Amino acid sequence: MTPPTAAVATGSVQATAIPGLLVVELAVRGDNRGWFKENWQRARLVADGLPDFGPVQNNVSFNTAAGVTRGIHAEPWDKYVSVASGRVFGAWVDLRPGPTFGVSVTLELGPDRAVFVPRGVGNAFQTLEDATAYSYLVNDHWSAAAKDSYTFLNLADESVAVPWPIPLAEAELSEADRAHPRLAEVRPMPPRPTLVVGANGQLGRALAAGLDGAVAVGRDVLDLADPASVAAFDLSPYGTVVNAAAYTAVDAAETPDGRLAAWATNVTGVAVLVEAARRHRATLVHVSSDYVFDGTRELHGEDEPVSPLGVYGQTKAAGDALVGTLAKHYVLRTSWVVGEGRNFVATMASLADRGVSPSVVDDQHGRLTFTSELVRAVRHLLEVDAPSGTYNVSNDGPVQTWADVAREVFALRGRDPGDVTPVSTAAYGEGKQLAPRPQHSALDLTRLRATGFVPEEASVALRRYLAGASSSS
Repeated sequence: MTPPTAAVATGSVQATAIPGLLVVELAVRGDNRGWFKENWQRARLVADGLPDFGPVQNNVSFNTAAGVTRGIHAEPWDKYVSVASGRVFGAWVDLRPGPTFGVSVTLELGPDRAVFVPRGVGNAFQTLEDATAYSYLVNDHWSAAAKDSYTFLNLADESVAVPWPIPLAEAELSEADRAHPRLAEVRPMPPRPTLVVGANGQLGRALAAGLDGAVAVGRDVLDLADPASVAAFDLSPYGTVVNAAAYTAVDAAETPDGRLAAWATNVTGVAVLVEAARRHRATLVHVSSDYVFDGTRELHGEDEPVSPLGVYGQTKAAGDALVGTLAKHYVLRTSWVVGEGRNFVATMASLADRGVSPSVVDDQHGRLTFTSELVRAVRHLLEVDAPSGTYNVSNDGPVQTWADVAREVFALRGRDPGDVTPVSTAAYGEGKQLAPRPQHSALDLTRLRATGFVPEEASVALRRYLAGASSSS
């Protein structure tokens, strides 16, 4: 190859017909001595649109003669392929399930071009010059066991019909590559599954039921309160981790033992989970709380500085900050959660059915969040690949007090809403050891709506919830 004599434009990252397969134009600077390029420059390439994929291993394939042909191999990690010397004809085939299964992209690669190949996309090349060095960065360490997760496609598959410049009959192929299956026989490489942590809670149960193919584990398998349990759990198979586990005993968290337990689960355990997710390139979805705010603002946006009043809120705020250090994460702040099991709405319905007339706090303001709405939001953010960050999630509708909600429940159960007596937080807490609570818990849903999500009215979800509770009782 004649060495380049001038620089070419840098920073060009282009999409292709295969989702996630990106072509990168590299600056190559040359003179009479040869040439130089920055083959992998993390900050610049990420700024130009390449995923921050965290490579951990660099491999080089040296090919003696033109016509050496390797592939088509889809591997269980991302890779960044380039050429150190010579030129190749590259071919990529999407071997992931979905509408682009079998779609192919081909182009020539020299020192001035690289390609980012996402997990599950088959990669192949044919050398066009002697003494070609083909280099690739990968974001997981190769092992013999990992090869069992490969998906292969025959280089000569007629349906894909890669236009190899050197006919395969004249090319140098391995016997293994000659024996790979045709596209009709290929089993697509499935995406890495989702792990739900905290499967025994009301949100965890809803997530396990509502996320297709999710693997759910309870505290007996992965205990956030025990860092050793988290560290020992193998996170490598999972592409997404949804953390629904937390210490949520708000009042008990103010006691010496409760304070220790809250920090152990909500902070120390989360820190270990964050590092495991980082190590295995997993997206972490972490459920947080309105208790990270002091409640002085009537509506809380995601950018409001945290100002927790009590230990529970302090630990949740600390956990949020840890999750925020991950490249791919979602912190979902929510409030007044209602799901299967013990919760405020179920308690009010039971009191209404039993003829009890309760006193309910009427100076704390917020919106209900049904677990079905949280599941729907998690699914949506993952499906649209929303930008990482913090999102408020609750049901929509008017801001209410706890007494407003209780009156609505009573009316739906056929009781007189006037049977609910409103009281202040101070009066309700007299003689009790209660943690401080935010007066205003309503969350601004603008950022979530901007992703295309349409929150459901709390009143609609409440009627459906109570109808289900009636039919199952």
